[in-house]
Amino acid sequence: MKRKAYASDLNDAEWDILKPQLPEAKKGGRPRTSDLREVVNAIFYVLKTGCQWDMLPHDFPAKGTVYHYYNTWHKSGLWQEMNAALRTELRQELGREASPSAAIIDSQSVKTTEKGAFVATMPTRKSRDANAI
Repeated sequence: MKRKAYASDLNDAEWDILKPQLPEAKKGGRPRTSDLREVVNAIFYVLKTGCQWDMLPHDFPAKGTVYHYYNTWHKSGLWQEMNAALRTELRQELGREASPSAAIIDSQSVKTTEKGAFVATMPTRKSRDANAI
């Protein structure tokens, strides 16, 4: 790495776990010019800091390149696959079963309606006597 490390950067052990999960370069096309580790570091930087793609520091690959990889991997489901693989590996290292057997859901994390709160509420009823003048 030729640049100063950011807090969101992968260390070598994390990269060794993540690297096999990433797709190989397409055959027959132009050779890949971007370092995938730097692309992943840039994606993690955006996710960690919440910055806009346009505000990505200049020492990362071009914002268009980084966003292209992020968008492609997101649409293909690669992020979900990587998360599942890493979760399974971690659970096995901790001596647990590969997949969770239970989940806890509270009322704060479950949407109760697709409508907004104001739209979903019932208007109050008024008596006819109260409306009479």
